[in-house]
Order: sequence, then C-alpha cells, then structure tokens
Amino acid sequence: MEFAIHKSPEQWRELLAAKAAEPLAYAVTRQAATERPFSGRYEAHWAQGRYHCICCGQPLFDSGTKFDAGCGWPSFSHALAGAVSARRDHSHGMVRTETLCSQCGAHLGHVFDDGPAPTGLRYCMNSAALEWQAPDGQRSDNGTL
Repeated sequence: MEFAIHKSPEQWRELLAAKAAEPLAYAVTRQAATERPFSGRYEAHWAQGRYHCICCGQPLFDSGTKFDAGCGWPSFSHALAGAVSARRDHSHGMVRTETLCSQCGAHLGHVFDDGPAPTGLRYCMNSAALEWQAPDGQRSDNGTL
C-alpha cells in the first residue's frame, strides 16, 4: 500500500513529541500496537468536533458518528470519505481488518461488521492515534478544552 506522506521513524517520533502526543502514540501508529481498553483519552469523550490522524492531521471521523460500543476504545459507525484505508491483519492468531490513515499509513485500529445501522460497521480506534478538534478549530492534547 502506498501513502502520500513518508517519514523516517525518527521524524515520526519527533513530530509526535512536538504535538505532545501520548507516549504510546508511536508504538500504536507506526508499529500497530494497541492501547489497553478503557485507557485512551477519547474512549469516553463526547464533545462535538472531528477526530484527526495524530501523525498527519488528516480528518478521519466526525463526532456525530461516534457511539458507545462498550469495547473500551473510541468507536465510529463510519469514516470520512477517503480518509481510511484497510488491509487484512493476520496478527495474534486472528483475521481482522486493520484501518490505516489513507494519507500517512498510521495504524488507527480495526473495523468490524458489528456496528449500528445504517453502515453496520464499528471502526474501533486507538485514542493514541487520534487528535480531536473542536468545530472552532481548537485542538486539545488531553481530550478536553
């Protein structure tokens, strides 16, 4: 899979540090790690706005599509058009669909087919891969303003 934005591991680390991203952000976005359930800053965050890729800033999800799936990670019923790429993930003895930022290839989480109507999808994302932005453009480094 080809992505428009390419950086070295050190450049990604520097960029995430400059954004005051969570310590786990590099491992999640560049090494496909997963944060513990119910530990992410956006799991119980319900303010209106948009969720962006922490690595490149691409808008990914509108808050209006976020729902409480009870799984411990922020869940969305659909992504913004063209924002997310998908590929098969055979790690940990499972077969899942991994979601990636379509612009920089950051690992975001996985998508499952057990979500609400009308899409039936549950985009199960890692908070560490996301950055929330309020409708007025204000960004937050801890999920609150």
